[in-house]
Amino acid sequence: MPRETADVKAASVGAAPAQARDRVRDQKDDEFTARALELAAKGRGLASPNPMVGAVLVRDGEVIAEGFHTYDGLRHAEIIALEAAGERARGATMYVNLEPCCHTGRTGPCTRALIAAGVARVVAAMADPNPAVAGRGLKELRAAGIQVDCSCTSGACEQARRLNEAFAWWIRKRRPLVTLKTALTLDGSLVLPRSRNGNESRWITSDISRAEVHRMRHASDAIITGIGTILADDPLLTDRSGLPRRRPLLRVVLDSRLRLGLKSQVVRSAQHDVLVFTCASSSSARAKKLAALGVEIFHVRARRGRPDLQAALEELGRRDILSAMLEAGPLLNQGALEADLVEKVRLFYAPTLVGLGSSLPGLPPSKRSRMPRARELSGVRTENFGPDFAVEGYLHDVYRNH
Repeated sequence: MPRETADVKAASVGAAPAQARDRVRDQKDDEFTARALELAAKGRGLASPNPMVGAVLVRDGEVIAEGFHTYDGLRHAEIIALEAAGERARGATMYVNLEPCCHTGRTGPCTRALIAAGVARVVAAMADPNPAVAGRGLKELRAAGIQVDCSCTSGACEQARRLNEAFAWWIRKRRPLVTLKTALTLDGSLVLPRSRNGNESRWITSDISRAEVHRMRHASDAIITGIGTILADDPLLTDRSGLPRRRPLLRVVLDSRLRLGLKSQVVRSAQHDVLVFTCASSSSARAKKLAALGVEIFHVRARRGRPDLQAALEELGRRDILSAMLEAGPLLNQGALEADLVEKVRLFYAPTLVGLGSSLPGLPPSKRSRMPRARELSGVRTENFGPDFAVEGYLHDVYRNH
């Protein structure tokens, strides 16, 4: 056999085991990164206004410690895992869904702790979305001789971005990411017609869909609606998922003339978790009565005779509200869309027809936009909930300046 041919054959034989080892390593990286994401999600409702972070410490292919961050727990996920591992952390691999921090805030930098612990490798699903920080933590780890890899296979990067999309938006825009949620019939009606006996069904979608909506509320810092919805439906607007949360869901009402009823469910259940944005005086007798019942009244400038939604969102951002669900009627929904203040939509469709062409009932033609702007959603996903299905998509790329 010619020497050249023999060398090629030997190289190919040696390459096969190396490729197999790389495949096994990639599979393990995917497995442990998925676990880090699973742990991070346990911080939903508990980590805000910080991002959700999970950490898995692995040595010789075995998990030796784990952790996830909660705001009240103070310690970051990486620190929890490092403390649990102790000396076993030396030479280990740390899997995290978010780049370790390299600055001092409420806690010290995780990068220094990782370096001091002797961690040999860090696998991060995504970089920190904060423009002032992004990449610096990974750079610091590399400079200390730690191997750093980004786990972007099997959709890990996309999952990590979706998990902390509200934080990514808020840290750059300083206002909450707004998700417009609504329930509709297949032909686009927002309400059901009255039945023959004069009663009107309150719900369009199924119990399964409504349970998902409460999970959405649980993942949100605030829920926003208009006074029209309050007067028409008298909703409670609470998170009834039964899942733990660090701070109560902030119930926000846009009420230009302060018509919120003292006996409405929102007011009767208020425990300093109701915020009303109004164009009326915040020192009026009615405002004082509402305040005495645990409702905060906040005056904002008027825009077209209604509270300026952008000003309201900016105030929510100053209060560390990262995410807000817009659950309102067609008028407020339309206004938010026209003002380009909605980043994400989730529409729940029931298998019901009211009458083709009945879209946006209750919205007089005179109040509809004369020249509506067509908007195309990106990242569209659909999901079934019992007899219903939901369509979700984005109007903005939450990681890109625009």
